[in-house]
Amino acid sequence: MGNLIPLFIDYYKDKIAHPIVLLFLLAIAMPISFAIWTALLNNFVIQISNFSGVEIGWLQTIREIPGFLAVGVLILLIFLREQNLAILSLFALGLATAATGFFPSFSGLLVTTLIGSFGFHYFETVNQSLQLQWIPKEKAPWVMGLLISAGSAASLVAYSIVVFGWERFNFSFSYVYVCAGFTTVLIALICFIFFPRFNSPVKQKGKLKIKRKYLLYYLLQFFAGARRQIFIVFATFMMVEKFGLHVHELTALFLINFCLNIIFAPIMGRVVQIFGERISLCIEYAGLTLVFLAYAGIYYWDWGVQIAIFLFIVDHLFFALSIAMKTYFQKIADPSDIAPQAAVAFTINHIAAVFLPAFLGYLWIIYPSLVFQVASALAVMSFITSIFIPSKPAPGKENIFSGTRT
Repeated sequence: MGNLIPLFIDYYKDKIAHPIVLLFLLAIAMPISFAIWTALLNNFVIQISNFSGVEIGWLQTIREIPGFLAVGVLILLIFLREQNLAILSLFALGLATAATGFFPSFSGLLVTTLIGSFGFHYFETVNQSLQLQWIPKEKAPWVMGLLISAGSAASLVAYSIVVFGWERFNFSFSYVYVCAGFTTVLIALICFIFFPRFNSPVKQKGKLKIKRKYLLYYLLQFFAGARRQIFIVFATFMMVEKFGLHVHELTALFLINFCLNIIFAPIMGRVVQIFGERISLCIEYAGLTLVFLAYAGIYYWDWGVQIAIFLFIVDHLFFALSIAMKTYFQKIADPSDIAPQAAVAFTINHIAAVFLPAFLGYLWIIYPSLVFQVASALAVMSFITSIFIPSKPAPGKENIFSGTRT
């Protein structure tokens, strides 16, 4: 009997294991921890830790430091394969999530958040690189949409347990954090044991270098990172602080978002495939501009929670179109640049994220609607930047001014 398990593992590695299957497992493992951490955080810090906008701003700023340090991935890749680093990062994320509920103080949350954030951001950096290397270009938008759908389905199951069990079974924050964290650790362990180490089609460069031809991609990443932080930090914080949503109510809202993502993410992938990156990103940023202006209107005209919920859902749906930014980079990148430039882009994405939440946390106390006006301005900048994407991106045609004008 003892020999059956190694035989099964070897058979699985030889006959069944495939890079795309691994990507789907990774896509499932990460959001189970991160989505639960995000969904419970605002209720946890308000009800248990007594945070104000200042503390939550600083916490989110600390959380973004590992994203800013994503270039550190290149150092780790000297000693680790990308696949192994992705799995190791999931271990860090899962363990930090499991520990969150036991350290409710400001300092305790800073430590667990920092560890989990290193896991999350380093995983996202490497995972994006693996996706762009392993998924064929012609199938990338569709497969990436399916990966988002798979992650949403995993979050849906986790959130359903919270929504339907929080009050009925009197769940505690610590219990839910432990269950979510160790589920991620278990899936990471499965990925490590049951999958062979896949080779990349092209050997990746290990040198950190800013390249002029990727300038438009860098700008898109910068504005997207700044804008995303305002949604992640303050849109959810508003739902708890202004409208008093409870844990199961806020989780139900995320539940709706993930249900819709399961359906719409593959559709958004098809939209990118049919209409191209420029049109897709313009649609996303135009929509987000209106959504953030409407968020600001909630404070001007005191709109009710129903409007806020509607905007929250629409906001989340638009983010599925960000697939277009990945496929744009995949089309213009030298194959050997994917891993190092993914690290560079992730760092650029988090430049504003390091200081913006803390600064806007102070602004939130005085003038909350202005926070969302800033987000709207960033969405407009993203829209303008996306106009410079050519209709058919390719190496040598990174923007409308390079190569043949399109």
